[in-house]
Amino acid sequence: MLSYQLQSAIKDLESLISLSQEDIDDIREAKHNPQFDRLAIKEEKIKSFEHKKAMIDREISKLMTQHPGTSLSELLDNEQHQQLDSLKTNLSLLREVNQQYAKMVLSVGSFYNTLLERVVPTQMEGYQKIASSEASFLEVRA
Repeated sequence: MLSYQLQSAIKDLESLISLSQEDIDDIREAKHNPQFDRLAIKEEKIKSFEHKKAMIDREISKLMTQHPGTSLSELLDNEQHQQLDSLKTNLSLLREVNQQYAKMVLSVGSFYNTLLERVVPTQMEGYQKIASSEASFLEVRA
């Protein structure tokens, strides 16, 4: 059971890494809609991974409870050790990919905010930003 949960969690992580790489590629090409379309898929994969990780934790806890004097490294076989190493490697890779994506998202967001501020200047009035009188050249016509 533990091996199955580990393998399944690894597949979820690999899928999340792939989806995040696609997001990076799309943000480079200014394709924003595909990123939004993948959000639901990524959320499902995250929930699935979290569920499987909880199952893995329970299985390991159960093994430790059943064999109190034995270390975890002695309880797991070679395949399970390899799977745990793979899980750790994939988590680290996902973290790196997400950091790269986050940097790109922040850069693009900053660019758009700066552009918007130049097109429609705003000023703070209390806690709200409102369009300044200099933005009066913009009119909405029906």
